Amino acid sequence: MSDPSAAQDPQPAEHGTDLDVSITSAHPQDNTRFRPRDSEGRFVRLHRADGEQSEDGLLADRFLDREISWLQFNERVLQLAGDQSVPLLERARFLAIFASNLDEFFMVRVAGLKRRIATGMAMRSASGLEPREVLEQISLVAHELMDIQTRLFTEQIRPALEAEDIHIVHWTDLSQDEQARLTEVYAEQIFPVLTPLAVDPAHPFPYISGLSLNLAVVLANPKSGKEHFARVKVPPALSRFLRVDDGHDDEVADLYRVRFVPLEEVIAAHLDMLFPGMEVRQHFTFRVTRNEDLEVEEDDAENLLAALEKELIRRRFGPPVRLEVQEGMDPGVRDLLVRELGVHRAEVYTLPRPLDLRGLNAIADLDRSDLHYPRFVPRTNADLAPEESSQAQDIFATLRRGDVLLHHPYDSFATSVQAFLSQAAADPRVLAIKQTLYRTSGDSPIIDALIEAAEAGKQVLAIVEIKARFDEENNITWARKLEHAGVHVVYGIVGLKTHAKLSLVVRQEPQGLRRYCHIGTGNYNPKTARMYEDFGLLTCDPEVAGDLGRLFNQLSGLAPDSRFERLLVAPHSLRKGLVKRIRAQADRAAKGKPSYIGIKVNSMVDEEVIDALYRASQAGVPIDIWVRGICAVRPGVEGLSETITVRSVLGRFLEHSRAFVFGEPGAEEVWIGSADMMHRNLDRRVEAMVQLKDPRSIERVRSVMDRGRSGDYAHWTLSGDGRWVRHRAGADGTPLPDIQQSLIETYAARRRKRRA
Repeated sequence: MSDPSAAQDPQPAEHGTDLDVSITSAHPQDNTRFRPRDSEGRFVRLHRADGEQSEDGLLADRFLDREISWLQFNERVLQLAGDQSVPLLERARFLAIFASNLDEFFMVRVAGLKRRIATGMAMRSASGLEPREVLEQISLVAHELMDIQTRLFTEQIRPALEAEDIHIVHWTDLSQDEQARLTEVYAEQIFPVLTPLAVDPAHPFPYISGLSLNLAVVLANPKSGKEHFARVKVPPALSRFLRVDDGHDDEVADLYRVRFVPLEEVIAAHLDMLFPGMEVRQHFTFRVTRNEDLEVEEDDAENLLAALEKELIRRRFGPPVRLEVQEGMDPGVRDLLVRELGVHRAEVYTLPRPLDLRGLNAIADLDRSDLHYPRFVPRTNADLAPEESSQAQDIFATLRRGDVLLHHPYDSFATSVQAFLSQAAADPRVLAIKQTLYRTSGDSPIIDALIEAAEAGKQVLAIVEIKARFDEENNITWARKLEHAGVHVVYGIVGLKTHAKLSLVVRQEPQGLRRYCHIGTGNYNPKTARMYEDFGLLTCDPEVAGDLGRLFNQLSGLAPDSRFERLLVAPHSLRKGLVKRIRAQADRAAKGKPSYIGIKVNSMVDEEVIDALYRASQAGVPIDIWVRGICAVRPGVEGLSETITVRSVLGRFLEHSRAFVFGEPGAEEVWIGSADMMHRNLDRRVEAMVQLKDPRSIERVRSVMDRGRSGDYAHWTLSGDGRWVRHRAGADGTPLPDIQQSLIETYAARRRKRRA
């Protein structure tokens, strides 16, 4: 097999790109991206690419690198920001999402890789790349991506916003009256919370917190002429962009005109107030990203909650992994930051102002319906909608008639899962509620329902995952609030994160106790449920209820040998169960029988699962993989994966559901659940997947999966050498429809048909 890293320039993609020559530094017509070159013109390596066979007979270079694959996912987000068919304010939001995603990547993945290298624990990755080589590739790709992001903002998004009378201006662009009004705002609301920190023999270089935006200020004593360095932190609690009051709000002509000035420029314009008696010679913005992953040795922690709280404090002092500096920064100031922060020069990213484009979220929130996606309001699932609007919704009665499959956000979370738990809390016949909580919102009605149930005397168990990354503090707060209300709060199994999405309601009925269940692919978070695409099953099926009862006993007590009928549970049976079903399809294909595998996940990395898919492909099984983010599979490689197709869909909703289809229509097994195909999900988390039995539920998931594999909707496809190709038009040049918009219309038509 030839080495793709030694290949010629990638061929242009079929349908062009909005990341044109003014934005893209290389291959301007190739919207596949992302194969940046190093200084010697060599492509970034995506895998080992030696063509040798491993001991098990498969190619040794059969896995793409997961870190580069993640960066390619974020590049697809960036492509949406550059897509002129996307509404303007949504494009601005995609830029903010890109920035936020990249922050987390550095805080967790890059930081973790550096930590393993430093401790001597780093090993060659599955892609065959050495750890230091992976870091070099990350640096190369990340530098180019951030360069594209800033150019895209400067040359496309910002001018387009200005054309719509939305302006991000500099302090010097303001009139004297406008500056005077903002000076009043500064004096009243900003100046009191600023803390200037000087550097001299009595004041050591200050600690720079992760993700904070800062001003590096060069001062001079007018008497001695001696220069000093000071740092001013831009307060994160204040708005990133300040709205400029032009004094003409009553004029109709200015109804849509809005202007913003970056907060750091307002602070910079008033540095003389912070340093009276000193001469302000220069000021520059900079930003540090630190290692913010958590490490808690649970076996040694008598109280996990207290141990985690201590680790959260320690996290704020993690080592730096990236330094962003303003373009044009004085070399002496830059050298000072590099030296004092202890970063390598390859970890320095020089960017034009403004830094930290996460702040574009505030602008994307502007009330301009003409610049947003068409308004979408989730509707009640057709099976849960009462026949008469005046009737009260009785979810328990509905579930006694049959299962209900939910598809969020098309089906309202509020009138399904949230209503299910609220009804359970208020129902005097309900005796107990058991619930897992991985992430939830700050004003969660789910938490309120659990508290209401406990206060009403019901037995309430909450499995709270306080180690949910970046939600630790929020979950600790909720854990304490639940405990104070009388809820039995436990933190799952030592050494494992509880990521499964489960609810179990025990109800006393005339025929005896009946258990009602919800198993989902997404979190119990009403806010993200309006933006995340997820499946959920509501059922009172005795097999599923029995499985959930055993699983909750395992989570709250000691039941390591639990057996399940309709569930696959990580870390014990999920990977084995999936591999078994993949092999069964391979056996069918080898015997000339119909076979099929369809998988929809966020990430596909696990080597054992991927190898099983490769062998199934070699047996002739048609395999469709629908992945949002990371994918280590090399599809379409001769002799390895010729029957595998990998597609990705990104859009206004975050594709988040996990679903598996094994077999041809009419004889398929369909599963949904919480697990991605990653080591952490299959080995270090409690995950649960449930097999669907109801024909309507199976058909509904299958129809969604069929759309995803059809190629009839806008999508990206992955090639065997690791490049992603974007498809936005058919063979005749007609734009391909958006699958999410198509589903909005399909579900709306289904509800209209039911009402008729």
